[in-house]
Amino acid sequence: MAMSRHGLSQRRACRLVGVDPKTVRREPRSDNPRIRRRMREIAAERRRFGYRRIGLMLAREGVHMNHKKLRRLYKEEGLAVRRRRGRKRATGARAPLDAPQRPNDRWSLDFLSDVFEPGRRFRILAVIDDCTRENLALIADTSLSGRRVARELDSLIRLYGKPATILSDNGTELTSRAVLEWQNEAGVAWRYIAPGKPTQNAFIESFNGRLRDELLNEEVFTSLADARRKLAIWRYDYNTVRPHSALDGATPTYARRALEQAEGSTPGALANPSPMRYAETGLSL
Repeated sequence: MAMSRHGLSQRRACRLVGVDPKTVRREPRSDNPRIRRRMREIAAERRRFGYRRIGLMLAREGVHMNHKKLRRLYKEEGLAVRRRRGRKRATGARAPLDAPQRPNDRWSLDFLSDVFEPGRRFRILAVIDDCTRENLALIADTSLSGRRVARELDSLIRLYGKPATILSDNGTELTSRAVLEWQNEAGVAWRYIAPGKPTQNAFIESFNGRLRDELLNEEVFTSLADARRKLAIWRYDYNTVRPHSALDGATPTYARRALEQAEGSTPGALANPSPMRYAETGLSL
């Protein structure tokens, strides 16, 4: 204003208002435009990723950055994930669980539900390995009985080997006669959490939250075939691409392979549980 209205030189105008002429002459430069553009691309593709996971994805591409600068760029780009209001959690004492040390030490399973676009509901059976956090199965159908659960577990054992323990809640399908008979015949210990205490099955509850937040709440399913296709794509991405914070940024598939190589075993050979009768498997946490 001093220069335009009063005809003062730039040097004198800067001296009057106490500004260094270098700050006036310096052309503004964009801060890391390539990294900002790549952050926007990753956030657009994975809308529920925060700056830490975006940083891990950038590190895989050879872009290493201080976490404070990464967070600043993330905020300046307006990429903050909108926090969804969670459900109320059950109160009470938490039963501690021993951390699994090897693949197949313990599997966790649970059911989720969603709806097709016309409004019909369908269910999803999710099974994970608690050691590697690997998602072993996402089975979607309009009805999942206890007999169907037993068949799917037999298929998973053929692929991954027999687990030492399976952990679940007390749902009607999981306490049905078909599942109880399967436990006795397969020789797998089955532990049920206390009613109303989902935190005792924390690994599968955490997985369910990621699945619902990143897929079920983001996609519209037109049919059962469409739901199965999208679940299969998400499961592959979760196991082989998506960085997992509990694994120091590694993927579940990489974690399983590293542990199996460290044990000097082949896939599915780590778990060799002793046969257990059904009377020994109905323990609560």
